[in-house]
Amino acid sequence: MKPILIHEVGPRDGLQNERQVVPTAVKLDWIRRVADSGVDIVQVGSFVRGDKLPQMADTDELFRVLGGETHRALLSGLVLNEKGLERAMEVGVGMICMGVSASDTHSRKNTGMSTEEATGRIVAMAKAAQKTGRRVQVSVQSAFGCGFEGAIAFERVRALVEAYLEAGLHSISLADTAGHAHPAQVRRYLRCFLELDPSAEFTAHIHNTFGLGMANVYAAMDAGAASIETSFGGLGGCPFTQVASGNVATEDLVHGLQRNGQRTEIHLGDLLGVAREVAAFFDRELPGCVYKTGAITAKGQA
Repeated sequence: MKPILIHEVGPRDGLQNERQVVPTAVKLDWIRRVADSGVDIVQVGSFVRGDKLPQMADTDELFRVLGGETHRALLSGLVLNEKGLERAMEVGVGMICMGVSASDTHSRKNTGMSTEEATGRIVAMAKAAQKTGRRVQVSVQSAFGCGFEGAIAFERVRALVEAYLEAGLHSISLADTAGHAHPAQVRRYLRCFLELDPSAEFTAHIHNTFGLGMANVYAAMDAGAASIETSFGGLGGCPFTQVASGNVATEDLVHGLQRNGQRTEIHLGDLLGVAREVAAFFDRELPGCVYKTGAITAKGQA
């Protein structure tokens, strides 16, 4: 089995719902340390209006600074519309992420567009970005349920996945935006979609709203997910869903993998250090576990 890839989304999904704005210099420090820890991808921010999401107001500046440096990780950015894509291209984002919600209600609250309208625009944007040689990931948001609508029909999720595959978009994230997923559902969805195209690379973006986050992550890996999206300290949550809750903590997943002899090249201590600093900055306890307990090592706890 290929080593699972880890996409750190703390600087974007982790921070976007926070009221206390993190200074650019502090963000740069956190991003650099995570990007050099050995994780595979770090999502620096989203290209949205700063007056709508103040935490993301410096995304362009972050990429301009980081783009002149060398890091172990690929740097990604989220775009919601054509203007955001233009900005991402201008600052040289290496991996561009974009998506459509399977929930029409969530789609309208998040983007002001219906699912149908968003699908056409996002597919066109993704194909345009691909033609420039950039790596592109498309997502199905609210793939496992919606905080507004409740259960989302499997056929709606499958239709979006099929639209992506037919457009030649083979890097697809299934996002549990509302945290409604359960392990059997995650396993079934991934297996079904991999049957559509075994060469496609699926990512699982899991929220821990109802306590099933890590169980869902392991179900995704068992079913063939290529990548998992996590956040330092378990911070985060979509501001456009009914109950915003954090992601699975990056350091918790890495700790679990390393106990099984996987991804041992990642510097867990660096991730723990960042999570502790994030908790100290916001002056509160974060949802993650290992940054508080310490890691289990061959010599005990560290």
